[in-house]
Amino acid sequence: MEPFWLKVMLDFTPDHYQGAVDHWQRLTGYDVRGPAGDHAEFQGLAPVSRPTFLALQRIADGGDRVHLDLHVADPSAAAVGAIAAGATMITDNPECEVLSSPGGFVFCFVADPSEGVTAASIWPDDHRSIVDQLCIDIPSRQWDIETAFWAKIIGTDVRPTDEAEFSSIARNPGLPLRILLQRLDEPTGLVRGHIDWATDDREAETLRHQALGSEVVRRRDGWTVLTGPGGTYCITDRLPLA
Repeated sequence: MEPFWLKVMLDFTPDHYQGAVDHWQRLTGYDVRGPAGDHAEFQGLAPVSRPTFLALQRIADGGDRVHLDLHVADPSAAAVGAIAAGATMITDNPECEVLSSPGGFVFCFVADPSEGVTAASIWPDDHRSIVDQLCIDIPSRQWDIETAFWAKIIGTDVRPTDEAEFSSIARNPGLPLRILLQRLDEPTGLVRGHIDWATDDREAETLRHQALGSEVVRRRDGWTVLTGPGGTYCITDRLPLA
């Protein structure tokens, strides 16, 4: 079941979709790939000559959300394994198996080939940043079940961090994204997710995002929460090593 590539998907309703695409293109500076899909509902973002690990999808119903695509050799077999681990099937399609985790986080198994980790962007003032992490936000009563589930799905260990409310899933070589698990104070609710940026200068990176249309929600010791047309996300004090 171990994936050879990960892609984080930002899903938006039709009235939010194009504004979100434009906002994320400005923030990343990446090229827009697509549109693609039967209804032109997908657009990817990636540097020139690099594979896509961040994409946006226009969805017909439901609210804006984040989901994860896991690229595997055999999506159908991976789906069987995920169901045995506690997942629920949403759409059974051999080319794109859509499931949800025990806590309701949507993910897909796909077989599209991709490889090659993207380097961090260097901005005009010489600070660096990169989108490199999906944080899965887990209500406290679902923490044990959900963390065990994601360890099985990704195929690596869950490791504690210096912050009590966070655990990380070991990053396999070659994957473009880290997976962080956050235990929320709220006891119940759907498991959800958000994107994290890594940067070597959080203040400079925050100012860059504000200039491009994001607003600061709050600042913490190790990260800043922002929101904008592309949803809520964090800028973190982590070296952008990719």
